[in-house]
Amino acid sequence: MGDRYNIHSQLEHLQSKYIGTGHADTTKWDWMTNQHRDTYASYLGHFDMLNHLSLVENESKARVRFNIMEKMLQPCGPPPKRPED
Repeated sequence: MGDRYNIHSQLEHLQSKYIGTGHADTTKWDWMTNQHRDTYASYLGHFDMLNHLSLVENESKARVRFNIMEKMLQPCGPPPKRPED
């Protein structure tokens, strides 16, 4: 029984420490927004991936970097309306 409580408390600690891990009240929109932002951040952080994207899109690296930064603002569109409690 003690192991079960320990695993649960570790999960709660991870969820409070890292936003992207979610929690019980995480909506689908929040989850997808985190996933998209993580992906875009990875593209910006890996120089070779940015080179590949700029080559595929036939754009300069600066333009691709700018476009990705713009997409990070609202990658999944505006947030949905939440019902009032």
